[in-house]
Amino acid sequence: MTSRAGLSLGGMGTGILSIDLDALVANWRALDALSDARVETAAVVKADGYGLGSGRVARALAGAGARTFFVAVTEEGMALRDALGPGPRIFVFSGHMPGDAERLRDLALIPLVNSVEQLTRQFEALPGHPFGIQLDSGMNRLGMEPAEWAAVREIALAQGPDLVMSHLACADEPGHAMNLRQLRAFREMTDGIGVPRSLGATGGILLGPDYHFDLTRPGIGLYGGEPFAEARPVVRLSLPVIQTREVPAGETVGYGNAWLAKNPARIATVAAGYADGLIRAMGGRATLWHGGTPCPLAGRVSMDLLTVDITALPETPDFLDILGPAQSVDALARAAGTIGYEILTALGPRYARRTGAAA
Repeated sequence: MTSRAGLSLGGMGTGILSIDLDALVANWRALDALSDARVETAAVVKADGYGLGSGRVARALAGAGARTFFVAVTEEGMALRDALGPGPRIFVFSGHMPGDAERLRDLALIPLVNSVEQLTRQFEALPGHPFGIQLDSGMNRLGMEPAEWAAVREIALAQGPDLVMSHLACADEPGHAMNLRQLRAFREMTDGIGVPRSLGATGGILLGPDYHFDLTRPGIGLYGGEPFAEARPVVRLSLPVIQTREVPAGETVGYGNAWLAKNPARIATVAAGYADGLIRAMGGRATLWHGGTPCPLAGRVSMDLLTVDITALPETPDFLDILGPAQSVDALARAAGTIGYEILTALGPRYARRTGAAA
């Protein structure tokens, strides 16, 4: 409709986040095919399934054959167990934290113990309960360091851990010397232990069979992100146009007069902002799309609104895409000076999440 001021007003007031579960499953299968049949391909669904809903993501992957899942903390494991029911294994990266014992036991969650302190807590609070071990092979983030591991190795292995794992720091850079350094360190700590091992997430899978061991843990590649260049896009984010206006040459748009119209322009105000995970750093740099036509962001990202230059469009659209066929999560991330992980996991709760084709 049109207001008295001659400004066209859009309809739906929230963005639509379309999640293509078929593409997600296809990405899992493609990554699974990169290792041989003896290697299990799990799935990382932490951070609420990278912002897409851990329950819907995990159910789709379980339907495709995934039987092992990884979350960051016990609270995520609780929600995932509720979504999946009994059966699938759920590992918890943060390990056995104080107060976790009852939940780990009752929901059959498997902590990946990261220290002698956690190992002691596990054995005292949950004797006989499944557990895994995380080792630090050089990243200096989580896991037992080599000396710590050597001190408790025989005791830990005697209890029969389900998995021994480590994590690569530079797997998205195939030529980085750190990859081979960590591979050697992991082998030195684990060769001959007789326990299933895991080192590679998405980047590690792409590094080749030496990094696959017994189980791989794809995360970002499932959701259409780099470094898995062959991934199918999983998300499309369409934002509704609330209002449009004609802006004469010489006038400015948005906070701080950050955008100046060098020529007469048509500006669309779109319902989304940094409260919805579209970070301020993309202000003046990001592009929205209408089909194959780029529509540059005009000015700063506000809390709830974006202003977009749609002068190139022959008519006013109902929606503009900020993620979709023309712009991947990584392309948007580059415009914002960040990484695809941050774009995905920041996607806010106000979007109407729908399953369906993302491309």
